[in-house]
Amino acid sequence: MGTGAITEYVDVAQIALYAFWILFFILVGYLHREGKREGWPLQMSSGELRTGVGGMPPPKTYRLAHGQGERVKPGPEPAQYEVNATQIYDESGAPLHPNGDPMVDGVGPAAWATRPDKPDLTVDGRPRIVPLRVDSDHSVNSGDPDPRGQAVYGCDGKQAATVVDLWVDRAEPHFRYAELDAGGRRILLPMTLAMVSADGSVNVKSIRSDQFAQVPGLSNPDQVTLQEEDRITAFYGGGHLYALPMRSEGLIWV
Repeated sequence: MGTGAITEYVDVAQIALYAFWILFFILVGYLHREGKREGWPLQMSSGELRTGVGGMPPPKTYRLAHGQGERVKPGPEPAQYEVNATQIYDESGAPLHPNGDPMVDGVGPAAWATRPDKPDLTVDGRPRIVPLRVDSDHSVNSGDPDPRGQAVYGCDGKQAATVVDLWVDRAEPHFRYAELDAGGRRILLPMTLAMVSADGSVNVKSIRSDQFAQVPGLSNPDQVTLQEEDRITAFYGGGHLYALPMRSEGLIWV
């Protein structure tokens, strides 16, 4: 009766185990390299570029949906905006101190990424996020408060704007933004950073009432681009640290 042994010390099961180990390590190495198609090579504060263990994967061309062009990864990255901040001391990785208004300049938590200046699209090629005046198929649930026409208050308790419309995500049906009238200027407010009261009024804890005038605007009143979304959310997010002086100061427990 056969035992499966090839020699006195090696059998088929042992060979299969060794083959599995070899293929497993090859797979891990392949996935490690493929994971560096974006965000690599790492650029250190000194300007040095590091590719990490295993080097970089070969460039690959991706065709975007709905004829929106092509992307080569790894490949040339879009130009980054100049950071208006200075290192607090001359060492690699030292923290940055804003030179001007960090929420406007995009420093720290208010930083935004350089993204395509085109709207996100649904699977059928339509703009994904639009106001209700454009997409009448969606509406506010009858059991929920409707903030349209209601006041918006900043973290200082003062009225900053009025809600004029809501922007719906067609792909994942829910409201992404509230459109505000802030002194005759139309801006967007992420719903994740808004607290809607039972009467429909809206409270925003991230920024002051006077800072609504600085929220990045839209190039098209009926659609928002990926770049605009990043800048808008970064502005409100940065307010959690920069909107009030006390927020960026240390806490002393006595």
